[in-house]
Amino acid sequence: MEEKQQKARSLVQRLSSVAAESKSAAEAIAEIRRLSKQDPEMRAPLADAGAVPLLAARLLNHHHHHSSAAEAQENAAAALLNLSISAREALMCTPGILDALAAALRLLSPAAAQHAAATLYSLLSVEAYRSVIGSKKPLIAALVDLLGAPGAPTRSIKDALKALFGLALYPLNRTALVELGAVPPLFALVVKDGRRGLVEDASAVIAQVAGCDESVEAFRTVDGVSVLVDLVVGGSGRARENAAAALLNLVKSGGDKAVGDVREVDGAEAAVRALASGDSGVSARGKSKAEALLTVLESRPGSQLQRIDDSETGTDDSVPHTPLSYSSPTSSP
Repeated sequence: MEEKQQKARSLVQRLSSVAAESKSAAEAIAEIRRLSKQDPEMRAPLADAGAVPLLAARLLNHHHHHSSAAEAQENAAAALLNLSISAREALMCTPGILDALAAALRLLSPAAAQHAAATLYSLLSVEAYRSVIGSKKPLIAALVDLLGAPGAPTRSIKDALKALFGLALYPLNRTALVELGAVPPLFALVVKDGRRGLVEDASAVIAQVAGCDESVEAFRTVDGVSVLVDLVVGGSGRARENAAAALLNLVKSGGDKAVGDVREVDGAEAAVRALASGDSGVSARGKSKAEALLTVLESRPGSQLQRIDDSETGTDDSVPHTPLSYSSPTSSP
C-alpha cells in the first residue's frame, strides 16, 4: 500500500507543479483517470494526496475550448467519478466541488457532463449529503437542463435522472426541483422519448417529486395526471408501478384538489383497479400502490388523506439507489 501512496503523491505533485494548461498536466490527469479506474485501491491514496481539488479546479477553468483542454476536462470529470466511488467524503470536503460539478454539467463535452451527473449520483447515495447538494440551486438547474439538452446522449440523461432521483429522496428538495422547472422535461421524457429505460427512470423521479405540495399545480400545467393514467394503462411493468406511486404521492400531498384531478381523467379508476387486481406482470409493490390509491379515489372527499408518509414515496426499487458500482467508460489512451 505504501507503494501506491507514493505513486499517488508523485502524480498529484506532478499535477500541482506544472502550468494548468501544459501537456504535462493533461498527461497527469489522464494517468489519474486510468489508475483510479483500473485499480480501486489507488482511489483513497489519490484522494488523500490531494487530487480532488486539482481535478475540480480543472472543471471550473472552462475558458479554454480547444480540444486538448476539453479532453483534460473529460478526464478530470471521469477521475472524480472514479474517486467518488471509494472516497465520497474526500470529495464532499473539498471546497467548491459542487460548483465544479455544476460547471462540468454545462460543458460542451457530453462525456464530461455525464461523468459529473454520475458523480453526483454517487455522492447522493450518502443520505447526509442530499440536503447539502439540494441547497445548490445552480447545480439542480444544470441537471434539469441536461434532461432537455438537444442531442444529449441517453447515458447522460439516465445519469442526470439518477442524480435527480437521489436528490428527491430528501423531501425538502422536491419543492426546489419543482421551482427550478424539473416537471416539464421529466414529463417530456415520458411522453416523447422512446429510448429504452428512460420512461421508467423519468417516471421514478416523477413519483418522488409528486410528494410535495407544489406538485399539484406543476403537474396541471403539463397535463401530468392524464400522462400518468396513460402510463398505468399502457406502460411497462416498472413504469406502471411508478405512475401509480406518483398518483398516490400526488393525492397524499395535494389532498382533495389532487384527488379531483385524478377522478376527472376518463378511465382513471378503471386503470388503477386493473393494476390493483394484480393483472399480468405487476409486482407486489405496484399492486399495493394501486390498492392504496384506489382506496383514496373511492372514499368521500376529506376523509381519506393523511399527510404524506415517507415510507410510501415509491422509493423501493424505482431506480436503484444503492451506491454506484460502475466506473467511468474506458479512458482515453
